Amino acid sequence: MSLKCDICGKGSIWGHNVSHSKRHTSRRWLPNIRKTTIMLGGASRRIKICTRCLRTASKTK
Repeated sequence: MSLKCDICGKGSIWGHNVSHSKRHTSRRWLPNIRKTTIMLGGASRRIKICTRCLRTASKTK
């Protein structure tokens, strides 16, 4: 499953963990992606959507 929202395009980002001794190690932050069925253009489609877009979509009903 790709880690990208089909609506807003939010994907994973990367950065560094920084320890107390200031040692930098790489890490990734992953978006909260869910598979859900949503009505788009009068037809129901199964898409991968982030929870922020899912929350916004439920408010516009």
